[in-house]
Amino acid sequence: MESVVTEDSAAPGKAPTLADNSKKSGSSHGVIVKPVVNAIGVLRYLAHKGAPERAADIARHLEINPSTCFNILRTLVSEDVVDFNPLSKTYSAGLGLARLAEQLVTQGQRVQLALPLMRELAIARGITVTLWRRMGNDRIVLVSSESSPTDLHIYMPLGQRLPVLMGASGRLFVGQMNLSENDLRTEFARIRWARALSFEEYLEQVHLAQRHGWAVDDGYFSDGVLAIAAPVRDTTRSIAYTVSAVMIRSQHSDAEVRIKALGQSLKELGTRLESVLF
Repeated sequence: MESVVTEDSAAPGKAPTLADNSKKSGSSHGVIVKPVVNAIGVLRYLAHKGAPERAADIARHLEINPSTCFNILRTLVSEDVVDFNPLSKTYSAGLGLARLAEQLVTQGQRVQLALPLMRELAIARGITVTLWRRMGNDRIVLVSSESSPTDLHIYMPLGQRLPVLMGASGRLFVGQMNLSENDLRTEFARIRWARALSFEEYLEQVHLAQRHGWAVDDGYFSDGVLAIAAPVRDTTRSIAYTVSAVMIRSQHSDAEVRIKALGQSLKELGTRLESVLF
């Protein structure tokens, strides 16, 4: 039997789809910046076209004001992601864009290298081990997951996004965000927890995570689910990822002893992952 957990802040006990999370992240925060959207549209068009194009043709195809399109193209040329041919007056995807894509592929390959280390712990402890990354100021995203080959385990879909405060990972990320108490209260008030949690209790859990080097969410993210997370730091010593152990609480006795042991194991795994991811 397989247990599926895909939680969001929508309502306690509810398991909304990934689409629900995506919709929420775009509507509750942030502003769509049209010039950025147009610039990305130009890059996508040139990459798909695969051949040089004149500015007027690009503007007509994308329905962008010609003057605006020209200014976008000129900016992209200056940033080395678009090439300009002065003889034919045409634009094409530049070497800088290929380098950006190469860096993303390399990052994905590094995450793949982390999987055997995560799988090792998952099998040894009979748990699900997940890797989370902070995206922007208000979200974290699940980038990797490894489960033990037991009859009952927790499945979490890759790409799942959560508010940055949520889960054991959230308690680590928020600890380095330097939010004022008022700002943290505002963000906290937006979250719906699976079971009651006061702001004061949450803040104390954040402080405990900072002291211990690992964090715990005991059924607040999802009722009956215990999660423990440790940081994975980049070369500047900022928390770039978190590695988390997720399990059904009722399956495990001696929870307090187990939490401490797993917290230490995750700290060690986080350190090992740093050499793989960075």
